[in-house]
Amino acid sequence: MAAAVRAIGSLGRFTAAAKYSPSCRPPPAGYACRNISTSTALQTRTHVSYDIKGDVAVVRFNTPNSKVNTLSKQLNSEFSEVMNEIWANEAVKSAVLISSKPGSFIAGADITMIEACKTAQEVTQLSQEGQKMLEKIEQSPKPIVAAISGSCLGGGLEVAIACHYRIATKDKKTVLGTPEVLLGLLPGAGGTQRLPKMVGLPAAFDMMLTGRNIRADKAKKMGLVDQLVNPLGPGVKAPEARTIEYLEEVAIGFARGLANRTVSSKRSKGLIQKITDYAMALPFVRQQVYKTVESKVQKQTKGLYPAPLKIIEVVKTGLDQGRDAGYFTESQNFGKLAMTKESKALVGLYRGQTHCKKNKFGAPQREVRTLAVLGAGLMGAGIAQVSVDKGIKTILKDTAQQGLDRGQQQIFKGLNSKVKKKSLTSFERDSILSSLTGQLDYKGFEKADMVIEAVFEDINIKHKVLKEVEAVIPPHCIFASNTSALPISQIASVSKRPEKVIGMHYFSPVDRMQLLEIITTDKTSQDTAASAVAVGLKQGKVVIVVKDGPGFYTTRCLGPMLAEVVRVLQEGIGPKKIDTISTAFGFPVGAATLIDEVGVDVAAHVAEDLGKAFGERFGGGSIELFKLMVQKGFLGRKTGKGFYVYQEGVKNRSVNSGMDEVLARFQVPANPEVCTEEDIQMRLVTRFVNEAAMCLQEGILSNPVEGDIGAVFGLGFPPCLGGPFRYADSYGARELVDKLRKYEAVYGCQFTPCQLLVDYANNPSKKFHQ
Repeated sequence: MAAAVRAIGSLGRFTAAAKYSPSCRPPPAGYACRNISTSTALQTRTHVSYDIKGDVAVVRFNTPNSKVNTLSKQLNSEFSEVMNEIWANEAVKSAVLISSKPGSFIAGADITMIEACKTAQEVTQLSQEGQKMLEKIEQSPKPIVAAISGSCLGGGLEVAIACHYRIATKDKKTVLGTPEVLLGLLPGAGGTQRLPKMVGLPAAFDMMLTGRNIRADKAKKMGLVDQLVNPLGPGVKAPEARTIEYLEEVAIGFARGLANRTVSSKRSKGLIQKITDYAMALPFVRQQVYKTVESKVQKQTKGLYPAPLKIIEVVKTGLDQGRDAGYFTESQNFGKLAMTKESKALVGLYRGQTHCKKNKFGAPQREVRTLAVLGAGLMGAGIAQVSVDKGIKTILKDTAQQGLDRGQQQIFKGLNSKVKKKSLTSFERDSILSSLTGQLDYKGFEKADMVIEAVFEDINIKHKVLKEVEAVIPPHCIFASNTSALPISQIASVSKRPEKVIGMHYFSPVDRMQLLEIITTDKTSQDTAASAVAVGLKQGKVVIVVKDGPGFYTTRCLGPMLAEVVRVLQEGIGPKKIDTISTAFGFPVGAATLIDEVGVDVAAHVAEDLGKAFGERFGGGSIELFKLMVQKGFLGRKTGKGFYVYQEGVKNRSVNSGMDEVLARFQVPANPEVCTEEDIQMRLVTRFVNEAAMCLQEGILSNPVEGDIGAVFGLGFPPCLGGPFRYADSYGARELVDKLRKYEAVYGCQFTPCQLLVDYANNPSKKFHQ
């Protein structure tokens, strides 16, 4: 599940106004100096400014009141004005494009601008305007250098690759990429045409079809960047400010060199690149590449995401029919894609992520500097890793040395994998690990600001550790539980300070899954909630906050769907078939595989708890089937056997033949009227969506946005559908209720639609997302 959710996870990659003022320093000897009169237009520019240093114009991007620069209508208009002035000024021989913001060159196009368009034609027009502007940059008689520090993504990268030369800071924050595919779009300002010519067809496809970020050093090897500049350390000014000044200085030197022909913009290509370019120039080789890439995309997306296939089509058109045809197809498809329900769903998720990266409770009274984690198992070690990795001093406590060693080893492995990928140095890894203390006692807990327990899902064990912890922690310390289903109020019932008790439900594997579900009780104070959200955000999580109740939101939505999976298995549909049916709908992991991943014992435990809390409505398949699997040791991946057999290093799993007897014992007759593949998909999905709507109805969820984010990033609900609430809007509440009624007639109250869905079905103007 994590891998597919991570793909969307990449969505998350997304001060004062600068006015134009000519440099008041005297120019160096030998350079022409002109006094430029400041017109009204220049004085009112808020997003783009420029000054002239000798014979080089330095153009600065600075979107006001924003951490990043985005290509908005205002910025585009001012940039166009500024460039026209530079081209008209005879004293200027070359130009540098740079950002005034540390950490952001240009982070992409302003999505609001695309969302404001009502038709595909309007979006196509935006694309054509961008193409024309960057065509002028590319054809500029005066050389233009892009000086890149920070994020250079989407439209920002398109600006950079239209320039004649690119210089980037060799810094972790400097990343280049084309993440449009993650929003259901394609690069729409000439990027699909320029990128293959710059880095070669295979590398261009890899960038555009994955949306992955490329670090500056790798970008240099690929030919995406021409020169690298090492960042500077602290001095009179902050390191970021000094680095940008240095980058500007270097870029001015190269711009001047390009203008007087002492620097060449032609890159020398290595032998492998020359051979690749030669091969790609042969039509039959290109056809083979298109075919391979198309089949790979089809396999990975099941045809549910239109953008990747359109990217291939647009690149193909440009290479096979020429640049005019390529530009035309790019703008047309950009417009069409922006109007698809898939793009609207993915943009909705991007907006939702942004919403969930803010602390709605405000700043906590005191920062959590020391965190203690109880339990060094898979979850506890994962929580400790994402905390220590972000500079939080962390104590990891377990009851057994063996468990503690295993947990610390897991953390080392996790950080070491970053060293292997070159995103950390071994020195940085060791420095991070120095903030971690592993122990078997409560020493140092008197200095803890927060304790997160990740012990076994048993209310008695939770009560025991809560009492032990409260005896040693300071009065301000928060106690958080990483339970996935036990009500927090029940855990807090033995606490002397229930206002300091909160739920923090992480998802496995913690270092890869983006979601954190925070659960508040009626007694949880606002400051406790503010602290929990602040810690989650510092750990790099997308945070949703829900009210307390059995299963909270995520586990509660998953429960009925898994109960339905068991019923489908009992009706004679095999694990492989049910996996194929569920992934064809867009779930990143098959339904039977999901149970193996969660753990059959955990699934049984949760099903039993939720069954007691909600009664027959949470029924479906027999829980006894899970219990027999547990009895036989078929606990899923962790024991090597569940519905499938898992072997180290073996990719293609076989179905566990031992399950034949289990499934035969619990087999029930199937009703052919509700057992088509589409019906099986809808039975799983309608139960999920109905429960999500019930959570909103009961106030467990405060809004549909967090419901969609929780379902996609925590449970792998198909990202192309945007979450249960956006899906209800696009599929139609009336149609959903009709499906639920159809299944209710066969299976009873488990499919009874909740009142909120019925209300929306009866009023077509009502939508969860307006």
